Amino acid sequence: MSGGPLDGVRVIDLTSVVVGPICTRTLADQGAEVIKVEPPGGDILRTMARGSRTPGMSGKFINFNRNKRSVCLDLKQPAGMEAMRRLLAGADVFVSNVRPVALERLGLDHASLSVTNPQLIHCGILAFGSAGRYANQPAYDPVIQSLSGVAATFERAVGEPRFVPMVMTDHITGLIAAQSIGFALFRRARTGRGEAIEVPMFENMASFVMSEHLGAATFEPPVGPTGDNRLLSPDYRPLATQDGYITVGPNTDAQAFAFFDAIGRPELRDDPRFCSATARTANAPAYFSVRAEAMAQRTTDEWLKLLSARDVPAARYNTLEDLMVDPHLEDADFFIMEDHPTEGRLRRTKTPNQFSGGMREDGLPAPRLGENSREVLREAGYTEAELDELAVRRIIVEPEMPRESAA
Repeated sequence: MSGGPLDGVRVIDLTSVVVGPICTRTLADQGAEVIKVEPPGGDILRTMARGSRTPGMSGKFINFNRNKRSVCLDLKQPAGMEAMRRLLAGADVFVSNVRPVALERLGLDHASLSVTNPQLIHCGILAFGSAGRYANQPAYDPVIQSLSGVAATFERAVGEPRFVPMVMTDHITGLIAAQSIGFALFRRARTGRGEAIEVPMFENMASFVMSEHLGAATFEPPVGPTGDNRLLSPDYRPLATQDGYITVGPNTDAQAFAFFDAIGRPELRDDPRFCSATARTANAPAYFSVRAEAMAQRTTDEWLKLLSARDVPAARYNTLEDLMVDPHLEDADFFIMEDHPTEGRLRRTKTPNQFSGGMREDGLPAPRLGENSREVLREAGYTEAELDELAVRRIIVEPEMPRESAA
C-alpha cells in the first residue's frame, strides 16, 4: 500500500524518453503502481543522457523513472506479446507514446484491449492528433517547439528563433496526459467504463502558445496583431543590476506605483503611458525600459530590500547551481538525498504537491532494466518454470549485475 491518492491503481507504462515517463512518474508519485515495460535494449534515455555511474542508469533516466518497476519484454515474439496482454488484463491504465499504426499492428489499440478489459483506460500520447494530416508522423520536443510557435516567440522577442533549453513540450504534454488520466479515472468510478484518451503534443502546445498570444486576433476580424507585447518585449527578462541580475514583476496599479516610488520616479504615476494597467500593457516596451534602466543603478540586495519593503514582487536570479542551495527550497527539503541500491548516493527532487489525505510512503528507486521482470510476471500467474523458459529464450531480460550498493 503506497498511501498516495492513486493507491491501488495499476498502470502499464509502454513509454520512453521524456513525455511518457513524466506522465507515468506523476502517477507513480501519487501512489499508482507503475510497471514500466521496456524492450530488450531498454528506454533510450538510459544511455542517451549525459552522466551515469553504471551503463543504462543515466541521471536523467533516474529522475524520470522513480517509483516504477521495470519489466523487459521482447514484444516482437509471440510469447512476449502474450505476457504483455496478461499484464494489461489486470491493469487500470495503459499509457504509451507509440504511434497508433504501430499499436494497431501489435493489437494494443484500445478497441482490441477493451474486449478483454472494458474498464481499461488507454492513454496514447502522440506527436500529432489523429484528425490532422500530420497524424502518425514522428516528432520530438524541438520539432514541436518549432511547429507550435514556441521558437517563433523568441524571434519576435529577441530577433531570432530559439528553443527553450528544456524539453518543455514533453513536460507540459506529459503533465496534461497525467491530468487527463485522472479525469478518466474519476469518470470510470462513476460509470464503470474505461475509455481511450488521445493527448497530442502539437495541438496541446499550439493551444498553450496561442492562449497567450492569440490576443487581438481572438476577434474576427482581428482588432490588432497577434502576440502579447509585454511577453515579447526584449526587456521581458532578468534585468542587470550593479552586481548581478534581478527580476521584477509589478503588475497591479498599487505595485507599479510602489515601484515608481522605490526607483525615485513618483511622477510616473501620472504619466499617461503608465498610469493604469491598460496603459502599461499598451506601452509595455517603454515600461520595461524604465524598469531596466532603474535596476542598473543599485545592487541586487539593495533592490530586494527596497522592493520587499513596498510589497513589490521581485526575486534574485538563480543559476542552476544557485537553485540547489536556494534557502526556500532548503526550508521545504526540496532536494532529497537517498541511497540507490546500485547507483550509490543520489540527489532527487521532492514531489512538490501535498495531499492532506496522505502521500506515497513506499518510494521506489529507479529500476535497472528488467529488474522486476520475474516478480511482476509471477504476480500475473507465471510459474518459475515458465519464467525460466522465457529467460532462456530472451523473451524476458533480467539485469546481469547483482543488486548491491555502488562503491
